Amino acid sequence: MTDTTATEFSLFGIENPLLDISAVVKPELLTKYKLKSNDAILADDSHKPIYAELVADYKVDYVAGGAAQNTLRGAQWLLPAKSTVYVGAVGKDANADRLRDAAAADGLRTEYHIDADLATGVCGVLITGHERSLVTDLQAANSYKIDHLQSKKIWDLVLNAKTIYVGGYFLTVSPDSANLLAKHAAEHNKVFAMNLSAPFIPQFFKAPLDALAPYWDILFGNEAEALAYSESHDLKITDVKEIAIHLSKLPKENSKRTRTVVITQGREPTIVVVDGVATEYPVVLVEESKIVDTNGAGDAFTGGYLAGFVQGKSIDECVRAGQYVASVVIQQNGPTYPKGKCEFAFKK
Repeated sequence: MTDTTATEFSLFGIENPLLDISAVVKPELLTKYKLKSNDAILADDSHKPIYAELVADYKVDYVAGGAAQNTLRGAQWLLPAKSTVYVGAVGKDANADRLRDAAAADGLRTEYHIDADLATGVCGVLITGHERSLVTDLQAANSYKIDHLQSKKIWDLVLNAKTIYVGGYFLTVSPDSANLLAKHAAEHNKVFAMNLSAPFIPQFFKAPLDALAPYWDILFGNEAEALAYSESHDLKITDVKEIAIHLSKLPKENSKRTRTVVITQGREPTIVVVDGVATEYPVVLVEESKIVDTNGAGDAFTGGYLAGFVQGKSIDECVRAGQYVASVVIQQNGPTYPKGKCEFAFKK
Protein backbone atom coordinates (compact mmCIF):
# COMPACT_ATOMS: atom_id res chain seq x y z
CA MET A 1 0.00 0.00 0.00
CA THR A 2 1.23 3.48 -0.88
CA ASP A 3 2.44 5.48 2.12
CA THR A 4 0.11 8.44 2.67
CA THR A 5 2.42 10.31 5.02
CA ALA A 6 4.84 13.12 4.88
CA THR A 7 5.78 14.89 1.76
CA GLU A 8 5.14 18.58 1.26
CA PHE A 9 1.66 19.29 -0.12
CA SER A 10 0.70 15.62 0.12
CA LEU A 11 -3.01 16.55 0.53
CA PHE A 12 -4.49 18.05 -2.65
CA GLY A 13 -8.02 19.48 -2.66
CA ILE A 14 -10.26 20.95 -5.34
CA GLU A 15 -13.70 22.55 -5.38
CA ASN A 16 -15.40 25.95 -5.48
CA PRO A 17 -13.70 28.80 -3.55
CA LEU A 18 -16.24 31.24 -2.16
CA LEU A 19 -16.38 34.28 0.07
CA ASP A 20 -18.94 33.61 2.81
CA ILE A 21 -21.24 36.50 3.74
CA SER A 22 -22.50 35.37 7.12
CA ALA A 23 -25.21 36.88 9.32
CA VAL A 24 -27.69 35.97 12.03
CA VAL A 25 -31.03 36.63 10.36
CA LYS A 26 -34.73 36.65 11.12
CA PRO A 27 -36.63 33.51 10.06
CA GLU A 28 -38.75 35.75 7.85
CA LEU A 29 -35.78 36.19 5.50
CA LEU A 30 -35.71 32.44 4.83
CA THR A 31 -39.44 32.47 4.20
CA LYS A 32 -39.14 35.41 1.81
CA TYR A 33 -36.64 33.56 -0.38
CA LYS A 34 -38.24 30.11 0.09
CA LEU A 35 -35.20 28.72 1.89
CA LYS A 36 -34.94 25.92 4.43
CA SER A 37 -32.83 26.00 7.58
CA ASN A 38 -29.93 23.54 7.64
CA ASP A 39 -29.87 23.29 3.84
CA ALA A 40 -27.64 24.34 0.94
CA ILE A 41 -28.72 25.44 -2.54
CA LEU A 42 -27.35 27.11 -5.66
CA ALA A 43 -28.85 30.56 -6.13
CA ASP A 44 -31.16 31.22 -9.08
CA ASP A 45 -32.31 34.64 -10.24
CA SER A 46 -34.91 34.82 -7.47
CA HIS A 47 -32.17 34.58 -4.84
CA LYS A 48 -29.70 37.11 -6.28
CA PRO A 49 -31.01 40.13 -4.27
CA ILE A 50 -30.36 38.34 -0.98
CA TYR A 51 -26.67 39.26 -0.81
CA ALA A 52 -27.29 43.01 -0.96
CA GLU A 53 -30.14 42.61 1.52
CA LEU A 54 -27.86 40.79 3.96
CA VAL A 55 -25.27 43.57 3.79
CA ALA A 56 -27.87 46.34 4.04
CA ASP A 57 -30.05 44.93 6.82
CA TYR A 58 -27.80 42.73 8.98
CA LYS A 59 -24.40 42.74 10.62
CA VAL A 60 -22.35 40.52 8.33
CA ASP A 61 -19.01 38.78 8.63
CA TYR A 62 -16.86 37.94 5.62
CA VAL A 63 -15.15 34.55 5.88
CA ALA A 64 -13.03 32.61 3.40
CA GLY A 65 -15.24 29.72 2.38
CA GLY A 66 -16.11 26.98 0.00
CA ALA A 67 -16.55 23.59 1.68
CA ALA A 68 -13.35 21.89 0.49
CA GLN A 69 -11.29 25.00 1.16
CA ASN A 70 -12.68 25.00 4.70
CA THR A 71 -11.74 21.33 5.02
CA LEU A 72 -8.17 21.84 3.87
CA ARG A 73 -7.76 24.84 6.17
CA GLY A 74 -8.93 22.60 9.03
CA ALA A 75 -6.57 19.80 8.04
CA GLN A 76 -3.66 22.20 7.81
CA TRP A 77 -4.40 23.43 11.34
CA LEU A 78 -3.40 19.98 12.63
CA LEU A 79 -0.68 19.22 10.09
CA PRO A 80 2.95 20.27 9.65
CA ALA A 81 3.54 23.36 7.53
CA LYS A 82 3.18 23.00 3.75
CA SER A 83 0.99 19.90 3.90
CA THR A 84 -2.05 21.12 1.93
CA VAL A 85 -2.76 22.71 -1.45
CA TYR A 86 -6.12 23.78 -2.84
CA VAL A 87 -7.31 24.53 -6.38
CA GLY A 88 -10.41 26.28 -7.72
CA ALA A 89 -11.49 29.32 -9.77
CA VAL A 90 -11.87 32.93 -8.62
CA GLY A 91 -12.33 36.33 -10.22
CA LYS A 92 -9.76 39.08 -10.53
CA ASP A 93 -11.11 41.22 -7.69
CA ALA A 94 -10.78 42.22 -4.05
CA ASN A 95 -12.76 39.19 -2.85
CA ALA A 96 -10.23 36.88 -4.50
CA ASP A 97 -7.46 38.72 -2.65
CA ARG A 98 -9.38 38.27 0.60
CA LEU A 99 -9.69 34.54 -0.04
CA ARG A 100 -6.04 34.16 -0.94
CA ASP A 101 -4.87 36.10 2.13
CA ALA A 102 -7.19 34.23 4.50
CA ALA A 103 -6.04 30.85 3.19
CA ALA A 104 -2.40 31.85 3.46
CA ALA A 105 -2.95 33.02 7.04
CA ASP A 106 -4.16 29.48 7.82
CA GLY A 107 -1.14 27.94 6.11
CA LEU A 108 -3.07 26.68 3.08
CA ARG A 109 -1.40 27.02 -0.31
CA THR A 110 -3.85 28.08 -3.03
CA GLU A 111 -3.39 27.84 -6.78
CA TYR A 112 -6.48 29.54 -8.15
CA HIS A 113 -7.49 29.75 -11.79
CA ILE A 114 -8.31 33.43 -12.38
CA ASP A 115 -11.30 34.33 -14.55
CA ALA A 116 -11.09 38.05 -15.20
CA ASP A 117 -14.59 38.16 -16.68
CA LEU A 118 -16.47 36.99 -13.59
CA ALA A 119 -16.66 38.00 -9.94
CA THR A 120 -15.39 35.73 -7.20
CA GLY A 121 -18.18 33.44 -5.97
CA VAL A 122 -20.11 34.21 -2.80
CA CYS A 123 -22.15 32.19 -0.33
CA GLY A 124 -24.84 33.72 1.83
CA VAL A 125 -24.79 32.04 5.25
CA LEU A 126 -28.13 32.70 6.93
CA ILE A 127 -27.99 31.74 10.60
CA THR A 128 -31.14 31.13 12.66
CA GLY A 129 -30.39 29.77 16.13
CA HIS A 130 -27.90 26.93 15.63
CA GLU A 131 -29.12 26.23 12.09
CA ARG A 132 -27.81 27.69 8.86
CA SER A 133 -29.03 27.96 5.30
CA LEU A 134 -26.43 28.35 2.53
CA VAL A 135 -27.23 30.16 -0.72
CA THR A 136 -24.36 30.02 -3.20
CA ASP A 137 -23.77 32.15 -6.29
CA LEU A 138 -20.78 30.44 -7.89
CA GLN A 139 -19.82 33.16 -10.40
CA ALA A 140 -16.12 32.57 -11.23
CA ALA A 141 -16.04 29.30 -9.26
CA ASN A 142 -18.38 27.92 -11.91
CA SER A 143 -15.84 28.61 -14.67
CA TYR A 144 -13.16 26.12 -13.61
CA LYS A 145 -11.83 24.18 -16.60
CA ILE A 146 -9.87 20.97 -16.87
CA ASP A 147 -7.18 22.86 -18.83
CA HIS A 148 -6.05 24.53 -15.60
CA LEU A 149 -5.82 21.18 -13.84
CA GLN A 150 -3.77 19.74 -16.71
CA SER A 151 -1.34 22.67 -16.83
CA LYS A 152 2.18 21.62 -15.82
CA LYS A 153 2.24 23.64 -12.60
CA ILE A 154 -1.03 22.20 -11.28
CA TRP A 155 -0.59 18.66 -12.58
CA ASP A 156 2.84 18.52 -10.93
CA LEU A 157 1.01 19.15 -7.64
CA VAL A 158 -1.36 16.27 -8.43
CA LEU A 159 1.58 13.98 -9.24
CA ASN A 160 3.18 14.93 -5.92
CA ALA A 161 0.02 14.42 -3.85
CA LYS A 162 -0.69 11.18 -2.00
CA THR A 163 -4.29 11.96 -1.01
CA ILE A 164 -6.74 13.72 -3.34
CA TYR A 165 -9.90 15.29 -1.90
CA VAL A 166 -12.81 16.42 -4.08
CA GLY A 167 -15.77 18.24 -2.56
CA GLY A 168 -19.16 17.17 -3.91
CA TYR A 169 -20.07 20.72 -4.92
CA PHE A 170 -17.36 20.46 -7.60
CA LEU A 171 -19.65 18.13 -9.56
CA THR A 172 -21.77 21.18 -10.41
CA VAL A 173 -18.76 22.76 -12.10
CA SER A 174 -16.22 20.36 -13.63
CA PRO A 175 -17.05 16.66 -13.31
CA ASP A 176 -14.47 15.88 -16.01
CA SER A 177 -11.76 17.30 -13.73
CA ALA A 178 -13.03 15.19 -10.83
CA ASN A 179 -12.98 12.08 -13.02
CA LEU A 180 -9.43 12.79 -14.16
CA LEU A 181 -8.29 13.03 -10.55
CA ALA A 182 -10.20 9.88 -9.54
CA LYS A 183 -8.68 7.81 -12.35
CA HIS A 184 -5.20 9.11 -11.58
CA ALA A 185 -5.62 8.11 -7.94
CA ALA A 186 -6.77 4.59 -8.84
CA GLU A 187 -4.04 4.05 -11.42
CA HIS A 188 -1.31 5.11 -8.99
CA ASN A 189 -2.83 3.58 -5.83
CA LYS A 190 -3.32 6.99 -4.25
CA VAL A 191 -6.21 7.79 -1.93
CA PHE A 192 -9.28 9.35 -3.53
CA ALA A 193 -11.57 10.96 -0.95
CA MET A 194 -14.86 12.68 -1.65
CA ASN A 195 -17.72 14.36 0.18
CA LEU A 196 -21.42 14.18 -0.70
CA SER A 197 -21.53 17.83 0.49
CA ALA A 198 -25.29 18.55 0.25
CA PRO A 199 -28.56 16.68 -0.35
CA PHE A 200 -28.97 18.26 -3.79
CA ILE A 201 -25.79 16.58 -5.07
CA PRO A 202 -27.17 13.01 -5.00
CA GLN A 203 -30.61 14.36 -5.93
CA PHE A 204 -29.73 16.44 -8.99
CA PHE A 205 -26.16 15.44 -9.90
CA LYS A 206 -26.69 11.71 -9.63
CA ALA A 207 -24.95 10.74 -12.90
CA PRO A 208 -21.58 12.44 -12.21
CA LEU A 209 -21.71 11.26 -8.60
CA ASP A 210 -22.31 7.66 -9.67
CA ALA A 211 -19.48 7.88 -12.21
CA LEU A 212 -17.09 8.63 -9.35
CA ALA A 213 -18.47 6.02 -6.93
CA PRO A 214 -16.11 3.21 -8.04
CA TYR A 215 -13.16 5.41 -7.16
CA TRP A 216 -14.16 6.32 -3.60
CA ASP A 217 -11.55 5.20 -1.07
CA ILE A 218 -13.04 7.48 1.59
CA LEU A 219 -16.54 8.93 1.32
CA PHE A 220 -17.77 11.58 3.75
CA GLY A 221 -21.31 12.84 4.27
CA ASN A 222 -23.95 13.61 6.85
CA GLU A 223 -27.28 11.98 7.62
CA ALA A 224 -29.33 14.29 5.37
CA GLU A 225 -27.01 13.61 2.43
CA ALA A 226 -27.09 9.86 3.08
CA LEU A 227 -30.88 9.89 3.12
CA ALA A 228 -30.96 11.94 -0.09
CA TYR A 229 -28.65 9.38 -1.72
CA SER A 230 -30.93 6.56 -0.63
CA GLU A 231 -34.01 8.32 -2.00
CA SER A 232 -32.42 9.29 -5.33
CA HIS A 233 -31.18 5.72 -5.85
CA ASP A 234 -34.48 4.18 -4.74
CA LEU A 235 -32.77 2.08 -2.07
CA LYS A 236 -35.85 2.15 0.15
CA ILE A 237 -33.55 2.40 3.17
CA THR A 238 -34.07 5.04 5.86
CA ASP A 239 -31.62 3.73 8.45
CA VAL A 240 -28.48 5.86 8.05
CA LYS A 241 -26.16 3.08 9.19
CA GLU A 242 -27.60 0.70 6.59
CA ILE A 243 -27.19 3.35 3.88
CA ALA A 244 -23.53 3.75 4.88
CA ILE A 245 -23.06 -0.01 4.69
CA HIS A 246 -24.63 -0.03 1.22
CA LEU A 247 -22.28 2.74 0.07
CA SER A 248 -19.27 0.82 1.39
CA LYS A 249 -20.22 -2.23 -0.69
CA LEU A 250 -20.59 -0.49 -4.06
CA PRO A 251 -18.24 -1.78 -6.80
CA LYS A 252 -14.69 -0.47 -6.44
CA GLU A 253 -12.06 0.27 -9.08
CA ASN A 254 -8.90 0.06 -6.95
CA SER A 255 -9.08 -3.31 -5.20
CA LYS A 256 -5.79 -2.62 -3.38
CA ARG A 257 -7.64 -0.31 -0.99
CA THR A 258 -10.70 -0.90 1.15
CA ARG A 259 -13.43 1.73 1.16
CA THR A 260 -14.24 3.74 4.27
CA VAL A 261 -17.59 5.55 4.57
CA VAL A 262 -17.88 8.24 7.25
CA ILE A 263 -21.29 9.72 8.07
CA THR A 264 -21.68 12.47 10.69
CA GLN A 265 -25.02 13.07 12.41
CA GLY A 266 -24.60 16.30 14.33
CA ARG A 267 -24.93 15.48 18.02
CA GLU A 268 -25.63 11.82 17.29
CA PRO A 269 -22.81 9.24 16.91
CA THR A 270 -20.52 9.37 13.89
CA ILE A 271 -20.87 6.24 11.75
CA VAL A 272 -17.78 4.71 10.13
CA VAL A 273 -18.08 1.67 7.86
CA VAL A 274 -15.10 -0.39 6.68
CA ASP A 275 -15.55 -3.64 4.74
CA GLY A 276 -19.28 -3.55 5.46
CA VAL A 277 -18.77 -3.35 9.22
CA ALA A 278 -20.19 -0.27 10.96
CA THR A 279 -18.79 1.34 14.09
CA GLU A 280 -20.44 4.21 15.96
CA TYR A 281 -18.42 6.92 17.69
CA PRO A 282 -20.27 9.01 20.28
CA VAL A 283 -19.80 12.75 19.87
CA VAL A 284 -18.19 14.73 22.69
CA LEU A 285 -20.89 17.37 23.05
CA VAL A 286 -20.24 21.08 23.35
CA GLU A 287 -22.35 22.93 25.90
CA GLU A 288 -25.31 24.57 24.19
CA SER A 289 -24.34 27.96 25.61
CA LYS A 290 -20.91 27.76 23.91
CA ILE A 291 -22.21 27.01 20.42
CA VAL A 292 -21.94 30.09 18.20
CA ASP A 293 -22.39 28.83 14.63
CA THR A 294 -22.63 25.30 13.22
CA ASN A 295 -21.75 26.46 9.69
CA GLY A 296 -18.72 24.50 8.56
CA ALA A 297 -18.87 21.83 11.27
CA GLY A 298 -18.97 19.04 8.70
CA ASP A 299 -16.12 20.59 6.71
CA ALA A 300 -14.11 20.90 9.91
CA PHE A 301 -14.74 17.28 10.88
CA THR A 302 -13.54 16.14 7.46
CA GLY A 303 -10.42 18.30 7.80
CA GLY A 304 -9.56 16.80 11.17
CA TYR A 305 -10.20 13.27 9.92
CA LEU A 306 -8.00 13.79 6.85
CA ALA A 307 -5.24 15.32 8.98
CA GLY A 308 -5.12 12.10 10.94
CA PHE A 309 -5.41 9.94 7.86
CA VAL A 310 -2.52 11.50 5.93
CA GLN A 311 -0.33 10.97 8.98
CA GLY A 312 -1.19 7.27 9.08
CA LYS A 313 -3.33 7.42 12.22
CA SER A 314 -5.98 4.84 13.13
CA ILE A 315 -9.63 5.40 12.28
CA ASP A 316 -10.32 5.95 15.99
CA GLU A 317 -7.77 8.76 16.01
CA CYS A 318 -9.03 10.20 12.72
CA VAL A 319 -12.57 10.40 14.13
CA ARG A 320 -11.29 11.89 17.39
CA ALA A 321 -9.42 14.57 15.44
CA GLY A 322 -12.45 15.27 13.26
CA GLN A 323 -14.77 15.65 16.22
CA TYR A 324 -12.26 17.88 17.98
CA VAL A 325 -11.88 20.27 15.03
CA ALA A 326 -15.66 20.39 14.55
CA SER A 327 -16.17 21.13 18.25
CA VAL A 328 -13.75 24.06 18.03
CA VAL A 329 -15.28 25.49 14.85
CA ILE A 330 -18.85 25.58 16.19
CA GLN A 331 -17.62 27.83 18.98
CA GLN A 332 -16.37 30.35 16.37
CA ASN A 333 -18.24 32.76 14.13
CA GLY A 334 -18.17 31.06 10.74
CA PRO A 335 -15.86 28.22 9.67
CA THR A 336 -12.74 29.75 11.21
CA TYR A 337 -9.86 28.20 13.10
CA PRO A 338 -8.14 29.76 16.11
CA LYS A 339 -4.77 31.35 15.43
CA GLY A 340 -1.70 29.91 17.06
CA LYS A 341 -0.75 26.40 18.04
CA CYS A 342 -3.49 23.79 18.03
CA GLU A 343 -3.95 22.11 21.42
CA PHE A 344 -4.97 18.77 19.92
CA ALA A 345 -2.39 15.96 19.96
CA PHE A 346 -2.67 12.58 18.28
CA LYS A 347 -2.01 9.57 20.48
CA LYS A 348 1.21 7.76 19.67
